[in-house]
Amino acid sequence: MSSTLTAPNRHETEVRKSRFLALAAPIADAQAAQDFFAAHHDVQATHHCWAWQYGDQYRFNDDGEPGGTAGRPILQAIQSRGCDRVAVLVIRWYGGIKLGTGGLIRAYGGAAAECLRLADKVELREETLVCCTCAYAEMDRVQARLLTAGAQFDTAEFDAHGVTWTLRCARAEALAMEALYRDQTRGQGQWDVISQQIGT
Repeated sequence: MSSTLTAPNRHETEVRKSRFLALAAPIADAQAAQDFFAAHHDVQATHHCWAWQYGDQYRFNDDGEPGGTAGRPILQAIQSRGCDRVAVLVIRWYGGIKLGTGGLIRAYGGAAAECLRLADKVELREETLVCCTCAYAEMDRVQARLLTAGAQFDTAEFDAHGVTWTLRCARAEALAMEALYRDQTRGQGQWDVISQQIGT
């Protein structure tokens, strides 16, 4: 199971007089990652190397460092820490001593991994989003049972016939949740799966 950050985090280290500052943040999409990187650009720094991952999408950039020595190690740190929906920027201020290929990989990857290790995280879960209906007479009882079973209600719309809810539940529990719902509504309610998604 993967996780994302609950808030941005930072970690700073020095390697042979070069200063490395790792900044990590949760992201809502690819554009949010680019905005995060742009917001932390420092004109005094030598390199701004980064990586982000959002589900199956990912990108990384070496920003002038030798190919494969910065962006990819940062991405590998994200993946090895089991993180998703995360962007990591590692800023380097050159200290005058060359680190070599191995040194750069260790410095960038290590700074990113430590930043993520120290960050507060929350587990991501696979969810099923559902639209369902219920008569007024059964509404309170059905909602109470579904809440107890772990459903999370997003919206409620009312009309002459009753209530229409949109709710979320863990994907692994979706079939059991539907069976409970149909039992509680005596098979009269409507249960439509809208989508499968990832949530916190």
